Amino acid sequence: MGLNTDIYQKNMSKKNIVVIGLGGVGGYFGFKMNQVNESTAKHEITFVARGATYEIVKEKGLTLLSPEHKNAITRPDDIVKNIADIKNPDLIFICVKEYDLENVCQQLVKVITPDTILFPMMNGADIYDRIRKIIPDHVILPSCVYVASHIKEKGIVEHKGKSGTLIFGCDPQHTSADIDWVIRLLEESNIKYSFKDNPLTDIWEKFIFIASFGLVTAKHNSSISSVCTDEEQYQEAVRIMEEIKLIAKAKNIYLPEDIIAKTMEKAAGFPLGTPTSLQLDIHSDKGSNELELFGGAVIKYGEELGINTPVTLRVYEEIKERMIK
Repeated sequence: MGLNTDIYQKNMSKKNIVVIGLGGVGGYFGFKMNQVNESTAKHEITFVARGATYEIVKEKGLTLLSPEHKNAITRPDDIVKNIADIKNPDLIFICVKEYDLENVCQQLVKVITPDTILFPMMNGADIYDRIRKIIPDHVILPSCVYVASHIKEKGIVEHKGKSGTLIFGCDPQHTSADIDWVIRLLEESNIKYSFKDNPLTDIWEKFIFIASFGLVTAKHNSSISSVCTDEEQYQEAVRIMEEIKLIAKAKNIYLPEDIIAKTMEKAAGFPLGTPTSLQLDIHSDKGSNELELFGGAVIKYGEELGINTPVTLRVYEEIKERMIK
């Protein structure tokens, strides 16, 4: 009985929680957690941000424009510029672009404790594997994110539509790790979530959509609705999905038989002209983009598993050629 009480008290003690990245995802979920924590002071919350975002949030707080919140400004217990300044973190939410992931993880190795839990709020089939490669022993919660939010300007995040949702599950290498307190944190922060014994199906269902539509819209500089209505783009997206479906099957990840039809049906519900983030990044000549997260991951998994991915490879290479020009 005494041991159980000790464990309970330890789990209920104040935790050091860190949110790395205050973009659309980190800004939205970080705001929700911190706003509640401002009144409860139950935990110590630190934001990590760079440049002008750091200066603005430090001076004025983080602003969220959302139908969910009337009080649109929240101030964390601390905000730091560098990951090296993080102290004894219990839980770290990684909310960065995929092209920053390896760099962030290499810095985290120097500041995490043996008990630090890593929670990537990122969408991609290979996110867990890439973190695990650099941080081999810690608890990493596989996840995917649904939220319509973006940076309106530095220090200001705008959210529209439905409440953001996190889908996640236990670390398959640490299934007995205590994450009950993480779930309580989300509940207390009024964050919608879905906990799955095996979240990989959800992660790959999201990936099959964002990868296929991201690649095709980036190639054609088009929109989600264009892919649904233009025959060439439609067929390219379907064939990319077929290749991803074969990879998932080889990895023993369950996807519904009708996943391609369901994905197309979902896409048809987007407003006319809705772009994808990859299409916007490629055609604004942004220096960094998530081409490797989508095309690169599919091609790499295909090579590892002996599965041909000719359509993904062709579209990937055409996009790369445009970037060089």
